[in-house]
Amino acid sequence: MKLHHYKLFMLAFFVSSMICAQQKISGTVQGEDGLPLPGVNILVKGKSTGAQTDFDGEYTINVEKGEILVYSYVGFISQEITVANQNIINVNLKEDVSALEEVVVVGFGTQSRKKITANIASISSEQINEIPTPSLQSSLTGKAAGVRVTQLNGKVEGGIKVRVRGISTISSSQEPLYVVDGIPITNDDESINNSPINPLVALNPNDIESIDILKDASSAAIYGARGTNGVIIITTKQGKRGKTKVSLNSSYGLSKATNTRDWLNAGQYIELVRESALNSGLTLAEIESEFERLSNGTDWRNGEVDTDWQEFALVDGSVQDFGVSVSGGGEKTRFFISTSYNSTDGIIRGNELERYSFRTNLDHSISEKFKIGTNVGVSKTIIDRISNDNAFATPLQAIAQSPLSPAYLDDGVTPNNDSTEYYNFLTEEFNGSFKTNVWRVLANSYLQYQIFPELNFRTEVGYDFLSQVAERFSGSLTESASVGGFGTANAVQTEKYNLNNYFTYNKIFNEIFDLEGTFGMSYEDSVRRLQLVQGQGFPSDDLETLNSAAEITAGGSSRTRFNFLSYFGRTSLTIAGKYLLNASLRYDGSSRFGEDNRFGWFPAASAGWILSEEDFLKDSEVLSLLKIRGSWGVTGNAGIGNFASLSLFQGSPYNQRAGLAPTQLGNPSLKWERTNQVDIGLDYGFLNNRISGEIDYYVKNTEDLLLDEPIPGTSGFSTITRNVGELRNKGFEFVINTRNITTEKLTWSTSFNLATLDNEIVELPGGDIISGRNIVRKGETISSFYLVEYAGADPANGDALFIKNTVNADGSIDRSTTNNFNEADRIIAGSPYPDLTAGLTNNITFKGIDFSFTFQGEWGASIYNNGGRFQSGNARFFDNQTIDQLDRWQRPGDITNVPQARLFSTNGQQASTRYLQDSDFIRLRNLTLGYTIPGDVTRKFQMDRVRVYFTGFNLLTFTDYDGYDPESTADFNANTDIQAGEAFYSAPPAKTYTLGINIDF
Repeated sequence: MKLHHYKLFMLAFFVSSMICAQQKISGTVQGEDGLPLPGVNILVKGKSTGAQTDFDGEYTINVEKGEILVYSYVGFISQEITVANQNIINVNLKEDVSALEEVVVVGFGTQSRKKITANIASISSEQINEIPTPSLQSSLTGKAAGVRVTQLNGKVEGGIKVRVRGISTISSSQEPLYVVDGIPITNDDESINNSPINPLVALNPNDIESIDILKDASSAAIYGARGTNGVIIITTKQGKRGKTKVSLNSSYGLSKATNTRDWLNAGQYIELVRESALNSGLTLAEIESEFERLSNGTDWRNGEVDTDWQEFALVDGSVQDFGVSVSGGGEKTRFFISTSYNSTDGIIRGNELERYSFRTNLDHSISEKFKIGTNVGVSKTIIDRISNDNAFATPLQAIAQSPLSPAYLDDGVTPNNDSTEYYNFLTEEFNGSFKTNVWRVLANSYLQYQIFPELNFRTEVGYDFLSQVAERFSGSLTESASVGGFGTANAVQTEKYNLNNYFTYNKIFNEIFDLEGTFGMSYEDSVRRLQLVQGQGFPSDDLETLNSAAEITAGGSSRTRFNFLSYFGRTSLTIAGKYLLNASLRYDGSSRFGEDNRFGWFPAASAGWILSEEDFLKDSEVLSLLKIRGSWGVTGNAGIGNFASLSLFQGSPYNQRAGLAPTQLGNPSLKWERTNQVDIGLDYGFLNNRISGEIDYYVKNTEDLLLDEPIPGTSGFSTITRNVGELRNKGFEFVINTRNITTEKLTWSTSFNLATLDNEIVELPGGDIISGRNIVRKGETISSFYLVEYAGADPANGDALFIKNTVNADGSIDRSTTNNFNEADRIIAGSPYPDLTAGLTNNITFKGIDFSFTFQGEWGASIYNNGGRFQSGNARFFDNQTIDQLDRWQRPGDITNVPQARLFSTNGQQASTRYLQDSDFIRLRNLTLGYTIPGDVTRKFQMDRVRVYFTGFNLLTFTDYDGYDPESTADFNANTDIQAGEAFYSAPPAKTYTLGINIDF
């Protein structure tokens, strides 16, 4: 054999020996959620050879037996595995919590949570998604300190009140500014019956990636003129590079009222009302003739009819959700597409909702410097509505009906409206309709250009379209029977255009100074159009449109418009990773204000010191984070009418001749309402952040309050909008997060937050403002309850007693009682706002089981039941009564809080503390129990993950409040905080039990 042949033979033998010694290893790398991880690096320890997972998380590598494979991925804990005789190695990587820096959306950009010097609360997608929440705002309940979320009542479209750090104005808007994907959206109520529709009802909660709440002025001042009430930034989901992921979510739930009340049955009603009539001097024959009328000819003496009207008003409901999303992307293009359907049958009879939504979010890199993208969400919501709480046609006012009255006539179909004490709401359900169609389009497109590595420019064009069309028809059997039926058609369209242009600069100097800057401008233009037509006299109840009306009785249209022009800048500087400085300035102009004060300056500044990065703490094994921060800033409020600064005229025809009449007295000096806020905070973390949290103290002073101030009637006007008064909110906020157990099989984390609130009117030059049972007074909480103090029943004669609370000659207060209501003075008796709120959330996972729950609590608030004078009025009228009215005074010596029953005679039904109650409560807001089927089972069916779950909302409520619900208040005055905290036949929220499934492909 020749030498070179021998060399070739030996080389081939050596290579084949090496190949035989190596093994081919393949497998899949997943995260803790069971989803594949693309781009994971797999290296042979001590060598430069390796591989990387593909879009499906799969890999292949040649390695020798006994060598060690190292699996590493950004944000995950690296894992090492020694190769034995196996050919397949599947790996599950765990997230490295300590290595991940949470990113927070701060308005026109993002910042690392570690560098934040402001107070921002964040809600992640894990806390929102895959749980069918009743509304988007419900996701916030109990989750953020200082953020109070209240559902007005149990209507499916019911308005939601969100208050961030108290009440910052008297007459202006109290609602925070909502920003969706960079667009400040329309949040106005456009209902035609004074019962508000939640403007965010059109958004699909499963499309949300995160919610960031800007609470202090340092964060909110970047939105300047509209940041006083806080800013809620909603970011929808974006596609991610990797395998295309299909997610399917479906659920079905049953609902019922969280609470029902006990009312008199027929026998008890007869006993009490008969006694009440005799006490007032009526004869037995007179009252029994009324019983004959109410019973509609049935045998009331032997209990032939005993109608529980509450059962007709509050019914069993249901909730159905179905949604599909597709997301993914490659090197240049990322996408997220979703569609969803929701059908909700409410717990109030005749109240239903359907919502269809579609969203497409696209991002594309044209080149290394150019990026474009668009976010578009479209939804349609169809609502079967009912009347507001102050209308006889609303279902819950049926509880005032006598139990002697049958609900239907003898045919069992036609609602009885002949012998009921009040209008029978059932006629609206069977002989009327009230539908509202809501179309919502939210769109935002951007173009971003990287001018230099440290400087980029971004332009955004946003569009918000809200259309609300309400059609109402009351047929020939309803309360509109006298005019042959009555119809209303109302259409409102609001279009908002938003343009943002801004530069972002980010550069590190000498590896010590990290400078970030944002500078730009914003323009917003909003146009609102309204058309209204009403008619009466319909030939048939089957013809409900106004084309069939015999007479058009009213109609009109209107247009209005406003705009904002703003310039803003924000700079943040981090020195050596531990000294933090931040400053912002916004120059805002609005068409709503006087010509001389159209623009306003809104500055803010904050600073922080990360002590845990100092050498004397850096190596601590106990302390993970210790950051001191402080902020100051000025924000504004523009939540007033579009033309409040102008003198207005309106067409006023007379005798079929055109004319003009003044309608508003202008104030050209009208200017921005301004809030100065100071916040001092401490962020802490212990034991590798297994225990972490925040402590904050804030003071908010609002000056130049926008107020409709009364003026002398000789001017021809009743009020004028002026800048008067000052109020203050201050409080503490505490947040503690713990990772109680973190093992391979079991995890348990807890989050607890608590907030105090002290609200006070500091200056009110015009003196007290009294509205109904509420008062705005210097030195007191805004909208405090102003009532005569009730003292129960006089044991001698059953008269209602009231405490005088008059001032004696020596300046002392006369606490004696009187049976003359007019001899008693009103006092500050309570507040509609809690001074302490709290939330507790726990998340537990064990193998494939996940369990979470949230408790919410409020203390210090009161509710005045304005319907109590009818519902619990010791039978002054023929209204049915709450069961406690049986404890009325009957004979001398009786000790009770219920005065003697006297029909048609006032005896304790006046506005007093008798109908005021503490509304303290603790509520199990939501509970979820889920199970994820093991991945090796689901992958056999080409599914990445399958999770089944049970969710409950409002399952338990602990309270001493004996009304329907400690959160439910009247919806017909929901848009004012001057007259607040009042219930009036207000339905409780729904308690819902839901079963669902999440599937990922």
